[in-house]
Amino acid sequence: MRPEHIEKYLITVRAGQWFGWTDSSNKIYANLIVHDGGSKPTEKECTDGLAALQAEWDEEQKEYKIQRITGVGDTSGYPNIRTQLDQLYHDMKDGKLGVAATTGSWFVGITSVKTAIAKT
Repeated sequence: MRPEHIEKYLITVRAGQWFGWTDSSNKIYANLIVHDGGSKPTEKECTDGLAALQAEWDEEQKEYKIQRITGVGDTSGYPNIRTQLDQLYHDMKDGKLGVAATTGSWFVGITSVKTAIAKT
């Protein structure tokens, strides 16, 4: 999941349970407290750190999506939409609906790409 809170950044700063909140139901910078005697990061360090984590996550998501479209290494990407629609047509024509749909050529093909190029 994409990091959406400064807490995701804070756990990367130091090991252990070094920080907490004066109000655990309102986890904002103003309520951040330090338990280990170390220094409290600035609010800018927290927001910049979170932004860097988000940018890294976004880049990883973009990369796996590109790889699923184009393929990577020996793994080809998704077939073009015409091929996928034709596969779906034949699967439906062959009665591969419901649970049986998981044995159809479209499902098997898409699943192989999703498995080979996993979402990170």
